[in-house]
Amino acid sequence: MTMENKQQKQHDLDLRYLRMATIWAENSYCERRKVGALIVKDKMIISDGYNGTPAGFENICENEDGFTKPYVLHAEANAITKIARSNNNSAGATMYVTTSPCIECAKLIIQAGIKRVVYCKKYRLTDGIDLLTRAGIEVVYIEMTESENNR
Repeated sequence: MTMENKQQKQHDLDLRYLRMATIWAENSYCERRKVGALIVKDKMIISDGYNGTPAGFENICENEDGFTKPYVLHAEANAITKIARSNNNSAGATMYVTTSPCIECAKLIIQAGIKRVVYCKKYRLTDGIDLLTRAGIEVVYIEMTESENNR
């Protein structure tokens, strides 16, 4: 297989997992932004997450002014904490997340040993992406067209 074929195959796989993360984001009760995350290792999904309130809290992410409540968990944090409760290990894995990680999630990604992050929507702040890059984590932005998102 040529290098070009390998790159195309990886791109196609990345698109599939991003579409799955986009579908997973639909589980979120958040109104302002629904985010989904998958952690994939050896072509297996080993964890998933979406943004929302901690277990046992009401499924309302925004306060009466429309701002996100401070205790809402990000999709990345939910996926990583699920790994901690399982027999899985995220060392060397890829995280697929619908929105670029914030700095707090970037720190968790680094500590979890995730080596690659693929995302399809840019957040207004880039400090999370900057930190991941500084840590030597491969960061891939894929702009998904409407047709790619609905395949």
